[in-house]
Amino acid sequence: MKFSLFAHMERISPDQDQKQLYDEFIALCKIADAGGMHAVWTGEHHGMNFTMAPNPFLNLIDVARHTQHVRLGTGTVIAPFWHPIRLAGEAAMTDLITDGRLDLGIARGAYSFEYERMMPGLDAWEAGQRMRELVPAVQRLWEGDYTHEGEFFRFPKTTSAPQPLQPGGPPIWVAARDPNSHEFAVANGCHVQVTPLWNGDDEVADLMAKFKAACAKYPAQPRPKIMLLRHTYVAEDAADVARAAIELNRFYCYFGAWFMNKREIHQGLIDPLSEDEIAAHPMYSPANMERDLVIGTAGTVIDRLRKCAELGYDEYSFWVDSSMSFERKKASLERFIADVMPAFQ
Repeated sequence: MKFSLFAHMERISPDQDQKQLYDEFIALCKIADAGGMHAVWTGEHHGMNFTMAPNPFLNLIDVARHTQHVRLGTGTVIAPFWHPIRLAGEAAMTDLITDGRLDLGIARGAYSFEYERMMPGLDAWEAGQRMRELVPAVQRLWEGDYTHEGEFFRFPKTTSAPQPLQPGGPPIWVAARDPNSHEFAVANGCHVQVTPLWNGDDEVADLMAKFKAACAKYPAQPRPKIMLLRHTYVAEDAADVARAAIELNRFYCYFGAWFMNKREIHQGLIDPLSEDEIAAHPMYSPANMERDLVIGTAGTVIDRLRKCAELGYDEYSFWVDSSMSFERKKASLERFIADVMPAFQ
């Protein structure tokens, strides 16, 4: 099982300097590269200080300047916000600039906040349908001389300009949760990204079961890879474990507030949650975070990850976004590289 880093710029206070946050993002990517991680992943979001990532290709091209070995993945571009010709061309150009290090992760998107601003009236169903039309169109555009007549896009014979450096184009990964998404990915020769979010090990096993069922449904297709994305914190001791659980509880309360899209937002920042609101959340609590996320000292984390490897996951992505300080993220990532990864070599 390979290991990767999943990271964004996180801004939770107007006091945080945006350039400093970006420099810290780059510093984490450099640690991942120097530490032997397989890839760095970063996504796409708009108008949200909670996750600042308007175009992951820009970030990844810069990460390529600062690193030597890691693969560079979009985790993920939001399918309905892209025209196939534009996505095929920009991904191909990124692949050229980064010497063939690009992996292209694609999702339908999740936040109504973004749908309202980027494509008013869009819902999750249409976003999913747009993704299903986009992915094969991008694949054909990389091959060249492709004419498209679909529900959402129509264009005459076109070839991606430029074409990718990697033969056949960058590997495409589809963010999947329901069985149909897994089946779509496998049927179209795409790898699969999954995340249980705040859910625990039962969800991790269920997502793998859906993937295996999709592979069984399309036995003629080569088995793609599957990556598991989880919030992970490698703690120094028991007190550090407890602190991380409190911090990640707060992170998910804010994540849920953004997802519900009912709270006032000023200058890209959500109105602060009170301590009572955080304590009263029906699903999140520090105890649940410690149980359902991967939070623990190195030995505990190794045991949790071995179960993921036994299930058949090909890649485990260390989701560092947590609203923690840079120093705490850095220390956890360094412990993961030094004390956890060697157990799987």
